[in-house]
Amino acid sequence: MKRTRIAATLLVAIALFSISCGSEDKIASVAMGVVTTGGVGTGTYNLIGLGGTLQLAVLANYTSGKQIDETNFSTFTIVPEGYYCVAFSDLTTCAADSAFNMPTPPPAGTTVPTPPQGGITVSSTGMVTAVDPGICSWVNLGTLTQPGWAYTGWYEITATYRGFKSNIVAIPVGSAANAQTNTNGQCGPVPTT
Repeated sequence: MKRTRIAATLLVAIALFSISCGSEDKIASVAMGVVTTGGVGTGTYNLIGLGGTLQLAVLANYTSGKQIDETNFSTFTIVPEGYYCVAFSDLTTCAADSAFNMPTPPPAGTTVPTPPQGGITVSSTGMVTAVDPGICSWVNLGTLTQPGWAYTGWYEITATYRGFKSNIVAIPVGSAANAQTNTNGQCGPVPTT
């Protein structure tokens, strides 16, 4: 009788173990966004002011439906796109020799950029910071009283966690005064929240 109970217990344990094999929770995808007062948002965010910051969040999406914040265990890649202007020949056209490629940022996780690198840094914890040189990658296509902002340059940031690459978060920068006459120095839209 005792051997039968031990054998039955052993068979149940083996059955439970074999049923659970192959049904482990796995990462399905990785998503990245910017932390806002309403949660984590995706899309485009203006990095305002020299020293201004945005916090990135990297979420691992599992096959079970759960999400886990893996920001501190992710690596970030930054790609500069477009240009910024330091002088205008008319209301919206960059003057000759005044359009510059977006500065190449230092590798993510580096806290202090080495000139001529700059524009932004991204820490190993996903904190994006506007650093020297200050740049304005926005142009006002409207008027002073009714601005119509468009960005000409931005940084594309992606995160990688365990081989999974996230969506792109685009970050134009407003860390310097705008040289356009229809802005009063304002660079980019002002948040409404």
